[in-house]
Amino acid sequence: MDTNADRALGRGLYAVTLENDSPPGTRVRAVRAALRGGARVVQYRDKSTDAARRRAEASALLAACRDAGARLIVNDDIALAAEIGADGVHVGRDDASPRAARAALGPAAIIGVSCYDSLELAEAAMANGADYVAFGSFFPSPTKPHAVRPDIALLTRARARLGRVPLVAIGGITPENGADLVAAGADMLAVVTGVFATPDPEAAARTYAALFAASSAAAR
Repeated sequence: MDTNADRALGRGLYAVTLENDSPPGTRVRAVRAALRGGARVVQYRDKSTDAARRRAEASALLAACRDAGARLIVNDDIALAAEIGADGVHVGRDDASPRAARAALGPAAIIGVSCYDSLELAEAAMANGADYVAFGSFFPSPTKPHAVRPDIALLTRARARLGRVPLVAIGGITPENGADLVAAGADMLAVVTGVFATPDPEAAARTYAALFAASSAAAR
């Protein structure tokens, strides 16, 4: 199966922005640093109600991603993704459906869906137009402490059942445990605090990106 994500995301670090009340520009600077470190995808996640600030910040992040040749995915907010021309949107169980996202954003948009610990949800997501699926939380996560915890072998099973569909792993991922997820079949590692709660997001991103370089070298 050839998907938009298959063509556009590749393999590597999928950096998810940290939700906080930092001063304007702080998050954009952190994302630019992560992009310099090798992040291939950035997900803008902000549940605040300040629409004007969110629009301005998302637009700045999109410009940063364009400069770096990376992709910007907006979490949950299809209208915002459409307004700024983001590369796509990521939705969860309680958000809009992949079909609704596709109808709003068009055929070229990248649609990602959280599937937690369920291959059945992943298969349904793909049938409804998703381009990639995300599983997790694989490890304890400070951002979602009560999330379900699939075993790493889920990625291997997903690869066997879903074919070439890009698989994103999320949840408590560190440079130490991330290699096991890549070996099990993860195409991308979605990381929040491991990049953006560090004093040096560029160096942190580079450490995660190196896991994929090592995996590619080992496969040769």
